[in-house]
Parts: sequence; structure tokens; C-alpha cells
Amino acid sequence: MEESPLWSRRGVLGMGVGVLGAVGLAACGGTSDSPTAAPPDVPKDLLDAAASMKGSSMGILSQKLYSNAANAALDSSIAAFAKATGTKIENSLVQADAGDVVAKIDAEVKGGVARDLAFMTDSRFIAQFHGLGDLEDVTDVVKALTAKYGEPCAEAKNFCVFDGKWYAIPYHFIGIGSFLRKDWMQEKGITPKDVYSWEEIRDVCLAISDPGKRRFGWGMTVNRSGDANGTIEALINAYGGAIASNDGRKVTFDSPETVQAVTFLGDIYTNPKYKPMLPPGVASWTDTSNNENWLAGILGYTRNSFSVYADSKTKKNPVYANTHVFSDCTGPATDKSLLLGQSQGFVVFKGAKNPALAKLLAQYLVSAPALVGVSKEAPGLVMPAWEKVWDADPFFTSGDPGFPMLRTMSQQPLPLETKNGLKFPQKASAGQQAVVAAYVLTDMMQQVVQGTAPAQAVKSAHAKMVQIFTQQGLPQ
Repeated sequence: MEESPLWSRRGVLGMGVGVLGAVGLAACGGTSDSPTAAPPDVPKDLLDAAASMKGSSMGILSQKLYSNAANAALDSSIAAFAKATGTKIENSLVQADAGDVVAKIDAEVKGGVARDLAFMTDSRFIAQFHGLGDLEDVTDVVKALTAKYGEPCAEAKNFCVFDGKWYAIPYHFIGIGSFLRKDWMQEKGITPKDVYSWEEIRDVCLAISDPGKRRFGWGMTVNRSGDANGTIEALINAYGGAIASNDGRKVTFDSPETVQAVTFLGDIYTNPKYKPMLPPGVASWTDTSNNENWLAGILGYTRNSFSVYADSKTKKNPVYANTHVFSDCTGPATDKSLLLGQSQGFVVFKGAKNPALAKLLAQYLVSAPALVGVSKEAPGLVMPAWEKVWDADPFFTSGDPGFPMLRTMSQQPLPLETKNGLKFPQKASAGQQAVVAAYVLTDMMQQVVQGTAPAQAVKSAHAKMVQIFTQQGLPQ
């Protein structure tokens, strides 16, 4: 049977057979093709636990990393584990921004053909899979890892826990940040800061733009993409709006704060004043576009996962030395950034054929020896999810000037609160995650760009969200 285009499959044989090369690009970036380090050894305690499983097999589903070399480094770690334990592990890649990824995996779980283990972004997918009844309780593994490595990253405690039980094992922390061209700013006499409001960053973007020199300040789109979803929601949150209430159950999108945020953002794409800072084709950008244009040196500011920063570093792009990194922008409802970061979480699917081996593999992959090779190919994008893993390899503590900010973000006390009582992270909600996956936010902004009044666009989006929440078992 032919495989769906959504999947790319690699077989990793534990009997000494080599890894088939990594394939594909993730949603947020380009590729990196530097050589990967030799695979690390597997600790004796895991080998002992896996002794009775020799000769068995399992499947893992990996969310695509932006870098071919990072995917290959992950393959090396999986291959090392498979070879050391005498098992066979098949690794498949999934493009998380395909839109139907949850429905497709759910169908496989219900049909009894799902992989044993997968890692998916916690704030985007775990609540949906849990709501569908697809996940096994993995509290035992998280407790064992906590005893060994200390506390997991703060945001994972919200997005991976339901009714006091863990349904995903924190794997690696995903750095997210804002990036400014500090050389362009210095040419204009503007000193980089560590905190900007959305209004301030808009004005900086306009000031440093020069279309005649192919310099465009505002490097973000509102077209359908994961990056646009993240930007729109972050801006609305900073203004005091949210898709749902703090408990994640009631749609609260249609509010004066949301309308104010949407009006502000829509003005950037429709007001002739800001046309000089909009790059050509920005209205039709996809998830790789801001990465490509940033690395091409024509953007002054973008907001992204650290994939774009990692790519500039690993490929020795001159943009790297001219990048000012800071956290998210503030808004009328915030005194500090609401940026939480994200983490990838390992899940064990219901009906897994080899759940015991899957849990052992997860415990190996979160460790510093298995993670550092992946992290070196995706610096800032793939960082430790566990407190003591941060200190287990010097690369994590001193490999890049941006890493301390990411560690602080991953371990910051939560929740973060707005002036009007919103608390982030809000309770993990299948409704909220399904709304984002359905691109309701980007479709709303497209309406505004095409002339719909912001208040009407927000009202229509709210109605769609009510339908989605109801479909997810959260009637309004």
C-alpha cells in the first residue's frame, strides 16, 4: 500500500544496519547538512531494563525538525539505542502543519496501526489526542525522570497533565523568540532593547526599512501558517484578549481587547504608511518564507521558533552576528512578555504493541548524550526539557549567547497574568488547539486585510470557534 504524503518512513535496524537518511523540511525553516557526531552509548540501567525485549520491534513517529542534520542526529540516537538493545525501531517523520495530522493519527490509533511512540508539540496537540482517548498514562515515566533529572520545563506541566496524570513525557524545549537586525538599527541611531511593546516594534520596523536597499522591517505574514497563528494569538493575548477562558472551556474571543489587537495588526497590512516595511509577497507567505527571507538578509524583524536563528548559526550566515535576540513584545494588558516557549512531548498511543520499549526509548532520548547531537544541529530550537539535563553538557549552558534566555523561559514561574485577569498558560484545551489548527485566526486576518471591519471579522471568528469547541465536546 502506498504511504500518504504526510508520512516519510525510515527503518532503524538494531542489528547493525545503517540509518536511512533524514528527509523533508519542517514548517519553520531551511536545512542544515553538517556532519553529525557519532551516536552516544546507552546507559546500563536502560540496557538492563530492555534485556527481556531483545528481538522485539516498535515504531516511533517524529515531528519533523527544520534541519536535515538534526533529523539525522536523532536517527543516530535511535539507532544507537536499537543496536545496543538488539531491537528494531522504525522511525517515521510527520509534518505537523499539514492540517489533518490529528485526524490522521487518531484514525491510525482507532484502527490499531499507530506507532508505539511519538513526539508532538505539547501546546498544539496533546490536549486534542487526550480528548480523543488516544493516549496512555505515562506518569510512571515522568516520575522516574523527575527523580533522575529534576523538574521538567514549566509549560509542560500545563499542557501534558490532565486530572493529575501525565499523558506526555517532556522531550525537548522549543525556543521561541524575536529577532532584530541590530546593524540596521545602529545605522539609524537606534539602540537595541530587551523589551518592546508591539507599537514600538512596529515603529522600529518602519524606521529601519529601505525598499531601495531591499530592507523590509516587518518580516511576518498573516497568511495560513503556524508562524502567523503564533503571532496573531500572541498579539491578541498581549492586548488582553484570548480564544478561551482561563479554564479552556468557554470561547471568549469576541471582546473589545481582541478587536483592538486585530485593528492594530490589520492596520499594518492595509495602511499605506507601513507599505515600505512589508516585504514583497508577504501576503502569500508560508511557514518557511520568513526563515528564507531572514536568512537572505532582507528582513529587519521576525518572530519565530529558534529554527531561523539556528540555521544562521550552523550555516555561518552573516545574519547571525547581526541578530539581536529578545523575548516577545508586550501590549496594553501586559508588563512583561507572555512567551512560554513550547516543548515536544513523547506520547504512547493506546494499543501500542511495545509500550515498555517505547517508554525506555523516551527515557534515553531526553538525556544529554542523546539530545546534544540533535541540539548542536538545531541550536535554540532543541534544548533540554529537564532541569539537570541543562547542566549535563557544556553546550547547553554556554553554546550560544541566546541559551540563558531560553533556560530562564523554560523554568520561569507560571502562570503569567495580564492586567485584566488572563493567566497563561491557560488550561490545556482541545477546543483551543483545534481552533488554531483550523486556521481560524489567519482566516480572520485575511478578511480584515481584504476590507472587513475588525469587529465583524472577530465576531465571525468567534462563531466559528464556538462550532469547533462544540465539536470537541465543549458545548457553549
